[in-house]
Amino acid sequence: MVVVSKFRNQNTNMTENEKRNLLIIREVCRLFNQHDIEAILSKFVEDALWLTSRGNTPEGSRLTGKEEIRKMLHKRFTSIPDMSWKIHDHWVSGDRGCSEWTVTGNELNGNQLNWLGCDLWSLRKDGMITRKDTYWKYAGYN
Repeated sequence: MVVVSKFRNQNTNMTENEKRNLLIIREVCRLFNQHDIEAILSKFVEDALWLTSRGNTPEGSRLTGKEEIRKMLHKRFTSIPDMSWKIHDHWVSGDRGCSEWTVTGNELNGNQLNWLGCDLWSLRKDGMITRKDTYWKYAGYN
């Protein structure tokens, strides 16, 4: 099996679906910076899966479906009103993609975010997002 990845936002030799998927991922990241929950959710399938970076299981918290994702986004954007992502890069290969970013913000409890992270995306053949898997590094135990 040969896997050809498309790095550094270059559209060279990308299929039309890969170009579309890259545009969708870029748009969703822009919508996250606007805290536009309904617009974000419009890019997800109804039964989408989001594996968050934190949780009790090795995969983080598992959010299934738009309603669970909506509730979490509302809670997050309310508790971190200035949360924003600086995008470093996106890449896609087939129906998969990755976004690399730094997220910053100030929680209402005084904690500051300044974390390097990434999202791993899976998209359906029509470009709708089926899965978002989030990872981030933050100051903690050594």
